[in-house]
Amino acid sequence: MPVREGPPEGRGALFQLLRDGKPRTRAELSAETGLARSTIAERIESLLAIGLLRHAEKAGSTGGRPPSMFAFNPGARVVLAADIGATHVKLAVADLSGAIIEEQDHPLDIASGPEIVLDYVATAGLELLTKTGRSAKELAGIGVGLPGPVEHASGRPVNPPIMPGWNEFDVRAYLVARLGTEVALVDNDVNLMALGEYRTHWPDKPNMMFVKVATGIGCGLISDGRLHRGSRGAAGDMGHVQVPRGVDVPCRCGNIGCLEAVASGGAIAAQLTELGTKAVGSKDVVELARGGSVPALRMLRQAGRDIGEVLATAVSLFNPSVIVVGGALSQAGEHLIAGVREVVYRRSLPLATEELRIVQSRGGHQAGVLGAAAMVIDHALSPEQLDALVS
Repeated sequence: MPVREGPPEGRGALFQLLRDGKPRTRAELSAETGLARSTIAERIESLLAIGLLRHAEKAGSTGGRPPSMFAFNPGARVVLAADIGATHVKLAVADLSGAIIEEQDHPLDIASGPEIVLDYVATAGLELLTKTGRSAKELAGIGVGLPGPVEHASGRPVNPPIMPGWNEFDVRAYLVARLGTEVALVDNDVNLMALGEYRTHWPDKPNMMFVKVATGIGCGLISDGRLHRGSRGAAGDMGHVQVPRGVDVPCRCGNIGCLEAVASGGAIAAQLTELGTKAVGSKDVVELARGGSVPALRMLRQAGRDIGEVLATAVSLFNPSVIVVGGALSQAGEHLIAGVREVVYRRSLPLATEELRIVQSRGGHQAGVLGAAAMVIDHALSPEQLDALVS
């Protein structure tokens, strides 16, 4: 095979081969890429200089000096990840492989407004960074998940129902100014949960749906291994699809009959309260279910059926191989997921469901920060960003 001397691929493209963590020699890299040894050597030196590569253990040799090996150094930089929910903020520091080094949770109402919430994210994030022994100079960026519609390209929330004062707020610019980092990426929280769940637990299932059932109901779509956001970032907003059981039920979005209005944690809590069992939100519903409350368990099963009504259509349109159910209500046991399975398997065509799995989230409470970290890492380590960094 002829050896290419020129730069058809830059340093960033070469680095993508090494992100799998497998050590390689210059000769192996040359064989995999078709690039000349001299080109490989120059690009390796550039990546070593910025710390993204490290010298690995020497490869075996039949004689003479064993060749040098090089591997990805995930500890070269770190990222901040923030999963902001309706009533909480989860923060994490992760290395460049996406492994979480340190994390913390804090109760905080999203309705407090963007300045209060984002000031906390910045301040607590820097403190968490210091706790890991890293400095702000080692920060590759921050990823943020928000509980509402987000235009990913601009990082601005768009008419989020439960986020007063956040509409069109420039989250990205605010955090860049507070943290001093050049990279701040923002997305819908369910999209990031889907990404985190897929990368960590289902990498062999490139067509996946992640459904979050908590204060709201949303869905993240992984299509051919990529997060599918749609043209403006609104893909997966299943919580505001109309369902038969909600004909006259008003939703906070202004419409009536939305799935969220009858099957979310808040909706179930309100139904339980009407029956004389006081419940405020998802947490109370979960506690009642775990305690064996018959009304709570019955309502969770029905909520699962309602969600299944919407998912049955989505399964026919999207044909996923796995549907992962997460969020606070998924922690109440099998009743919610059993209701989902009951309807999806009955209503969808056999070809779409013969290999379909409907399961509880494995990422649990970490799914959001894992996805936020992955989003930033993918950007920071992209061929274009690395080529610019070492040029």
